[in-house]
Amino acid sequence: MPLAAAEYPLLNIIWTMLVFVGLVIWLRLLFTVFGDVFSRHDLSGGAKAGWCLLAIVLPFLGVFIYLVTQGEGLAQRNTARMQAQAQHVLDATGSAGSAREIANAKQLLDGGTITQAEFDALKQKALAQPAA
Repeated sequence: MPLAAAEYPLLNIIWTMLVFVGLVIWLRLLFTVFGDVFSRHDLSGGAKAGWCLLAIVLPFLGVFIYLVTQGEGLAQRNTARMQAQAQHVLDATGSAGSAREIANAKQLLDGGTITQAEFDALKQKALAQPAA
């Protein structure tokens, strides 16, 4: 009775793992492209349909063309989306005012307008304020 390892050699296992990881990476890219296409407000419906059709008909080529031609904008839109979410969280928790006051005090400190002791006092005051 042969062992299971003899029926499926180590190189086949490694190749299978590489193919699986590659598939997961490609699916992540595909979902990123579709998510970006549908969240964009500057594209018309026809342009969205065209990008989706290209990604479906020529999957690898369509995704890579989108990433090459729209990659910079994709990164900027993701950054803006994350900053908006972070600002929303700060606003919802009421700590946005404190963070803003500390940032303003830091700018004053960096500009030489206030001393380190004054900055520390302003920071303590901002942190002591109750959340709204």
